[in-house]
Amino acid sequence: MNQPPPLRARAEIDLAALRANVRALRARAPRAALMAVVKSDAYGHGMLPCARAALQAGATWLGTATPHEALALRAAGIQERVLCWLWTPGDRWGEGIEADLDMSVSGLWALTEATAAARRAGRAARIQLKADTGLGRNGCQPADWPELVTAALAAEAEGTVKVTGLWSHFACADEPGHPSITAQLELFREMVAYAEKEGIEPEVRHIANSPATLTVPEAHFDLVRTGIAMYGISPSPELGTPADFGLRPVMTLAASVALVKHVPAGHGVSYGHHYVTQAETTLGLIPLGYADGIPRHASGRGPVLVGGEWRRVAGRVAMDQFVVDLGGQKIQEGSEALLFGPGLRGEPTAEDWAEAAGTIAYEIVTRIGTRVPRVYLNEDSDE
Repeated sequence: MNQPPPLRARAEIDLAALRANVRALRARAPRAALMAVVKSDAYGHGMLPCARAALQAGATWLGTATPHEALALRAAGIQERVLCWLWTPGDRWGEGIEADLDMSVSGLWALTEATAAARRAGRAARIQLKADTGLGRNGCQPADWPELVTAALAAEAEGTVKVTGLWSHFACADEPGHPSITAQLELFREMVAYAEKEGIEPEVRHIANSPATLTVPEAHFDLVRTGIAMYGISPSPELGTPADFGLRPVMTLAASVALVKHVPAGHGVSYGHHYVTQAETTLGLIPLGYADGIPRHASGRGPVLVGGEWRRVAGRVAMDQFVVDLGGQKIQEGSEALLFGPGLRGEPTAEDWAEAAGTIAYEIVTRIGTRVPRVYLNEDSDE
């Protein structure tokens, strides 16, 4: 049998690690259900394989941002509850109703569109009312909450909607002790209490994202929404490392060294010659660039493990490739270059790349492009 050719680059996705992370997060919130957030192609890890693995490990809800993502889960045969929260006017409300999605509503315009679509479909829309308790993005302002609750109750009486949830989102749960955490939690309780007093009977109340799941147990309510932590990345270095929370990074990004060559001292490297060799040396070409999601802001700083040694990007990251100075080390073409992973082999982590690029590890994994194939490990359930 012919073996497949080696890959230029690959993102290895360890589904056993993902399942273990889901179990660890469930243990952190034992009285709450767990929603596995799989938006943005599961933070770059692959939505469908990760959704299935999370469900195998005990997640009972899935979360997406866009209707396109949520409907793709349904098209793949996934029937568990799916909350979708980023709707726009004229969006696919009717398809969402037909697919039994739970659809987030933050204002009267959205409720109007949901009810109109429900009338056309001849069935009730499942909706969740989102409260803006201080994040300032999506969600209903406290001053407008009574009007939205009243309108939702009227729609329930009409039979066009069923309010399945009340929810919100933290702004600073990744900053331990930030005063907004307590303030948002108190306001959420008040807004939930008002809605329930008026007659809303939600199945689930939820506000906890990954950092709150890990560190704010009083925020767990009926459901926790775990995104980045499910993929084995700490929501914030201030909160702790993945290992501190019993989590294992799921993605390893690797490439095959495409070229090794000797160059003299004073040789410029990559666009703009922002790196010039100090002495005679060897250069290694890594066939990944910003078109693959390698941040250009990490030029001159991004770490790579090659031949057992940490090397830094030499000069600018280009669209398809970047260079490392091997310092005279003899490396063969085709050798593995590890950009990031769990760190078990001494390789950098996504957090190391985030520091090099002045960003967060969320962005590092999410931006890895479709040109990099995902290779799934341990697809069979380990239970």
